[in-house]
Amino acid sequence: MAQEKEVTIYDIAAVLNISAATVSRGLKNHPGISLKTKKRISVTATELGYRSNNFASNLRRQKTHTIGVIVHELQSTFITSVLAGIEKITTEENYDIIIAHSSESYKKEVANAHNLFHKRVDGLIAALSFDTPNVQHFDPFFKRGIPVVFFDRVEDGSKGTKVIIDNFKAGYKATQHLIEQGCKRIVHATSNLKRNVYDQRYKGYLAAIKDNGLQYDDSLLFINDLKKDSCIATAKKIANMEPLPDGIFATNDLIGVLTIQTLKEAGIKIPQDIAVVGFNNDITSSIIEPQLTTINYPGYTMGEMAANQLIDQLKSETLTAHSIILNSDLIIRNSSLKKG
Repeated sequence: MAQEKEVTIYDIAAVLNISAATVSRGLKNHPGISLKTKKRISVTATELGYRSNNFASNLRRQKTHTIGVIVHELQSTFITSVLAGIEKITTEENYDIIIAHSSESYKKEVANAHNLFHKRVDGLIAALSFDTPNVQHFDPFFKRGIPVVFFDRVEDGSKGTKVIIDNFKAGYKATQHLIEQGCKRIVHATSNLKRNVYDQRYKGYLAAIKDNGLQYDDSLLFINDLKKDSCIATAKKIANMEPLPDGIFATNDLIGVLTIQTLKEAGIKIPQDIAVVGFNNDITSSIIEPQLTTINYPGYTMGEMAANQLIDQLKSETLTAHSIILNSDLIIRNSSLKKG
C-alpha cells in the first residue's frame, strides 16, 4: 500500500523557518521555548501528521507489532467477549494489543486515537462512542496507510472495514416476536439515534409495526443515555403510562433488566401485563426473573473477525473498506412469553 513519507522534526522546522533543535525542544515542552512558539510547533506537527518517534532513527520503519483497540465501555459482557476474540487472534499472530477506553466520550475517543497513533500501533480496531459525530480523528491512520477496522458502532460511509450485525433485521425480529405474542402497544426504549446500531434497531422496530398494521405512536419511543439512572427513570415513566403498553423492545439488556425490576416494583407483572425483549444477551439477561428474551450478539466471533481482517490487511499491505455482516439470533425466554 502506498505510504506517505514519514514526517520529521526537520520538515516542521522547514515550514516554520526555525531550527530542528527548537522544534525538538518545543515538542518536549521545554521551558526555554515560548508558549507561542510551542503552539506554532504543535499546530504544524498536527497538520503535517507528525508522529513522535520513540525508536532510534535507524529503526524508523520498524513495526511495533502492537495493535490498538478503542472500546466505549469495559463493563458489558459483549465488549468483554469481543476483546477475548481479538486477543485470541492477535496472540496467534504474535501481536500485542493496547486497549483504550473512551467512556462513551467523543473527546476521550479523539485523545485515545491520537495517543495510539503516536504509540505507532501497526493497526487499529475501534467501536465508536455514544456521541461521536464523525471519524475525522482517524484520518491520520488512513493517510499513513495504517489499517483501521471498526466494529459494532460504526459510521456509515466512512473509510475502513466494518464488522457488524444486521441491526435492522434484529430489531425487526425482536418487535415481530412481541407482536406474535399479542402485543399491540410496544414501547421502544433506545439511545442516540445518530449512532448506527440504535438507528437501525429503531428502523427495524418501525418496519415491524408498519408491516403488521399497527399504529406508530411517538409517545412509545423513549431515548436515554444508557446510564443506570436514566434507564430506571425511563422505566418509571413507562410504568405510569395510561393506557399501559403491553410490550417493550429495549435496545440493550441493561435497559431491559432495569425495566423489569422497576416495573415489578410498581406491581406490574412480566410478561402478563408487559412483555419485554432486550438486546446483547449479557449475563444479566439470564439472571433476572423472569429471564430476559434477547438478541444474541456474537461478540467473540465479531472480535475474531475484526482482528483477522486487520491482520490480513497488515500482511497484504493493502487497505480495504467493506462491511462484514454477522448473524444474530433471538433467544426466547419467559420475559416475553404471553402465550407460553
